[in-house]
Amino acid sequence: MDLGQGLREVDIKKYIKVEKVPGGQLEDSKVLKGVMFNKDVVAPGKMKRKIVNPRVILLDCPVEYKKGENQTNAELVREEDWEVLLKMEEEYIENMCAQILKLKPDLVITEKGLSDLACHYLSKAGVSAIRRLRKTDNNRIAKACGATVVNRPDELQESDVGTGAGLFEVKKIGDEFFAFIVDCKDPKACTVLLRGASKDLLNEVERNLQVFNGLTFKFLFLCTCVFFFLIYLSHLML
Repeated sequence: MDLGQGLREVDIKKYIKVEKVPGGQLEDSKVLKGVMFNKDVVAPGKMKRKIVNPRVILLDCPVEYKKGENQTNAELVREEDWEVLLKMEEEYIENMCAQILKLKPDLVITEKGLSDLACHYLSKAGVSAIRRLRKTDNNRIAKACGATVVNRPDELQESDVGTGAGLFEVKKIGDEFFAFIVDCKDPKACTVLLRGASKDLLNEVERNLQVFNGLTFKFLFLCTCVFFFLIYLSHLML
């Protein structure tokens, strides 16, 4: 965040996340040049779990038929009316997917729901999808790969597509699946992956890491103050 007057604030809680995954050795812990989160693709048998240099689209809207916010009643007089209603729903979803697919993404991630029909259209086009992702994780992905979180598919532009990620991959660690968007060119968000024998050990490592981060930033702040003080003294001597 730019605070003005040449000052910048870095929110490490927002863009640097610690993921604790029990199992393995402490030596397996590492800093990822990108983001990881506890999700799998919507249709594992039909969608790719590994994509090199993916084009990423991020949404915070549902890719499904929009239901009424309050109780909605529809009166169907003829039997054909039911088919018309279903056809309208299918066309709505097909149109949404067409707006997404025209930008040729490899990966679509939304914070909301994604219907089975939308899943069919996306998988048929060779696009992987992840749904119901937390907003904080979606924002971190945007920072990591250079994408923009968009409210509606019809507002999508080429500049909103994230092209900075080197690899998208889903891995099974223990009993759970984790998605990785890593090897980013210019990541402004990262993930610290901690591995260890137990949760208690990982919690202790995380506490030590937080203390270290606090000391590091205090040290950097002190160095900056000393630097500007030396500049000020040099001007006085002149």
